[in-house]
Amino acid sequence: MAFPEDVLTKDEHVVLHLHPHWKALVRPILVLVLAIAAVVVGVLLLPESSGGSIALAVIGGIGLIAVLWLGLWPFLVWRTTHYLFTNERVLLQQGVFSRDRRDLPLTRINDHSMNQHFFERLLGCGTLTIESAGERGQSVLKDVPGVGRVQTTLYELVEAQHDKHSLGDGEMREILADMREGKPLRDTTS
Repeated sequence: MAFPEDVLTKDEHVVLHLHPHWKALVRPILVLVLAIAAVVVGVLLLPESSGGSIALAVIGGIGLIAVLWLGLWPFLVWRTTHYLFTNERVLLQQGVFSRDRRDLPLTRINDHSMNQHFFERLLGCGTLTIESAGERGQSVLKDVPGVGRVQTTLYELVEAQHDKHSLGDGEMREILADMREGKPLRDTTS
């Protein structure tokens, strides 16, 4: 399920679009392989009597439930979790049937940090914590692939947004000189 482009503003563009790391899919794949293996072993080893057929049906039913619950559901959660970094904000979206979306404007991001455990370092993923001004404070993004690169990109985006919305020393001197001379203020936002 792709992230809908209609949530972006006119001048906004996507810099990074990520799902959680592929390690989230290891368990669903193992469940699927084990369920298939159990059914194959049941077909090969169970007698062809009615008791064997019932046992095979039970193994198949348990395998199907396990694949749906422990395999398909985690896959759907992984697929519908989006970490979207744009030139204006960070969008966090998750939810299979219902949807939860959080927007973090780059101008409100105060701090960001990353954390990697040993195993995560081996896999190249980690946790990115973004602290923003507002009611909800921290947003924790778990299993971010390439978390070091993502944190660096976030830093660059925040700095670019800050530079875009702040005056340089030269512009500030011009404004102060104009004010001393009694000239009307100019529009410096363009």
